[in-house]
Amino acid sequence: MVASLPKPRAESDADLVRLRRAGEDCAAHADRLAALVDRDTDAYEAVVAAYRLPKTSDADKAARAGAIQAALRVATETPLDVMRECRTALGHALVVAALGSRNASSDVRVGLELLLAGLRGAGFNVEINLGSVKDAGYVESAQQDAARLTAGAEESAAAARTHMADS
Repeated sequence: MVASLPKPRAESDADLVRLRRAGEDCAAHADRLAALVDRDTDAYEAVVAAYRLPKTSDADKAARAGAIQAALRVATETPLDVMRECRTALGHALVVAALGSRNASSDVRVGLELLLAGLRGAGFNVEINLGSVKDAGYVESAQQDAARLTAGAEESAAAARTHMADS
């Protein structure tokens, strides 16, 4: 929204293009995040369905355990994808903060906080799901990915906040 407001701080045509592209990219991230809400619901339902599978025989138990692990991976990858989208959207924060309308700086701050909240909330889901995943290599990789995404998002948000405080 901020990227499309009149009277931006962008002084050159190139800066105006950068601002508009950042706005378009953020709108695309918003659309993908909305779709990920549905995917996360489906992933959760798949985990619940796997836990409800029969466990009468050894074959049932093995099939159930495999289905649970597969469903937990999807239920972990989905919030990781949310984290990726939030992180990438936050990568545009400095451009929007620097070039967007000065009168909308509170909107930029709200956007930063919402994206960070979405990223952190997804991170909590990753963490809880990994607690039940048996593949230690996958767990370590997903934890590293989540930590990298969180650090990058916080760095981008901090840069945007610093710019707004200085301008």
